[in-house]
Amino acid sequence: MVSTLNTSVTEDDQTSSETAGERTCLTRARRRRRFYSEGDTKLSFRKSAFLTRSMDAQEQWSSRRTRTMRRKLMWNARQQWKLLGLFEIGKQHEFYDFTCMLKEGLAAAVQNSIDNPPPNELTEADFKMEVNQRHDGFKMRTFAGSVFSHFRQRLGMTEKEYQLSLSSKGLYLQFISNSKSKADFFLTNDKRFFLKTQNKKEVRFLLSNLRVYMEHLEKYPHSLIVKFLGVHRIKIPNQGKKYFIVMQSVFYPDERISERYDIKGCQVSRWTDPAPESSQEIVVLKDLNFEGKYICVDQQRAWLVRQMEIDSQFLQGLNVLDYSLLVAVQPLHVDERMKSQSLASLIIRTKQSVNGSSSLSFSVPGIVEEESAVLVSEMVCGTEQCQVREVHPGRPIPLQTLGAQSSVESKLQAQNRRLLPSFKNPLHVIDGPEARYFVGIVDIFTVYGFRKKLEYLWKCLRYRGQAFSTVSPDVYARRLCHWVESHSV
Repeated sequence: MVSTLNTSVTEDDQTSSETAGERTCLTRARRRRRFYSEGDTKLSFRKSAFLTRSMDAQEQWSSRRTRTMRRKLMWNARQQWKLLGLFEIGKQHEFYDFTCMLKEGLAAAVQNSIDNPPPNELTEADFKMEVNQRHDGFKMRTFAGSVFSHFRQRLGMTEKEYQLSLSSKGLYLQFISNSKSKADFFLTNDKRFFLKTQNKKEVRFLLSNLRVYMEHLEKYPHSLIVKFLGVHRIKIPNQGKKYFIVMQSVFYPDERISERYDIKGCQVSRWTDPAPESSQEIVVLKDLNFEGKYICVDQQRAWLVRQMEIDSQFLQGLNVLDYSLLVAVQPLHVDERMKSQSLASLIIRTKQSVNGSSSLSFSVPGIVEEESAVLVSEMVCGTEQCQVREVHPGRPIPLQTLGAQSSVESKLQAQNRRLLPSFKNPLHVIDGPEARYFVGIVDIFTVYGFRKKLEYLWKCLRYRGQAFSTVSPDVYARRLCHWVESHSV
């Protein structure tokens, strides 16, 4: 019994041992399979991660390459832009999308003025009016739209004409200048209107003084101060807000302009290296570059000096400084010199200008009507000199009898013919004996506040005995008037 029992236990132990061994083998096999399976999974994951990283690296490399190529193209373009000064904003340009939005927004803003003509009499509400328009991807706000529309009409400019220029299919132009201003400058494709970005403070200053500005220009239709034609704000998602103004370009039309100057009537930092000879680079020169030269306008000098005094007094009243007198020179052709010296030719050109206007109640380029003339030039009887006389609207203009000239010739001789009749809506164009001059006062937004007073004190210490731009408004106005008087003949 004992042996049998032992034998049976041994067999059971052997059976259980074999079963355990099989289980161990199966477990090992399963672990092995699991190991290889997990290894394949890990390997597959690693391969996938490697491929993903490779693709990401390739995409990053491709993106960097694209950005590098774009920067290279932009750098090359910028070098060309800096060389030319004025260039078209093509599709590769950083401002292309922005200028397309400007076109669309301005076209809609002017269309709103066309659909809602301004009233004959402006009210305080018109000066405070703000019109918001929503577009795809941006919003446009127009400030005092009816006021500026009314002003454009006073300039003899139709809304359709203005809209066509701002929203034409032609690309906008950007002007790269040597100015320290951080503003962006754009021109319409026909170079007739300037668009300039301004900060909110400057825009608020213009709008708060818009009524007195309009009154000054109505009193003196041929003021040298630049004509502002619109104030807007564009809001683009994730890019914030940008304010900008639309104004007439002082250098229009700019064909054959040989020299451009930005004059402030001082010497500190007022020199610019001229463009190399035979270069197409557009450089705006400064005061020191003008030394030894003169604005030769002959009989128009008296008007120019007097108008500069009137405009500077107005700007002094606004407590502003650091504005500039832009001056451009365009040599006259021989035939143009003959025309400018011919009174008969001048009469024909003036009549053509008047007849081409829709209404004489507006300021017609080339002639100042008796109804609107406040500052007129007239000949001194028996001499070749010209004097300036201010006349109140509605009162007759005293005319000197000039020999055997007809009354029409006498009237045209007495009227100020400083605006060139052969060009449509020029800003300020004065014909001299040898050259044509474009003049205009710009950048009238710098108020003489606390910061400017501190800057004045600092510059007094740094530039002791030298003339710099930051001075009180009365000194600034007086100094710029003196510059015009001493540099014109």
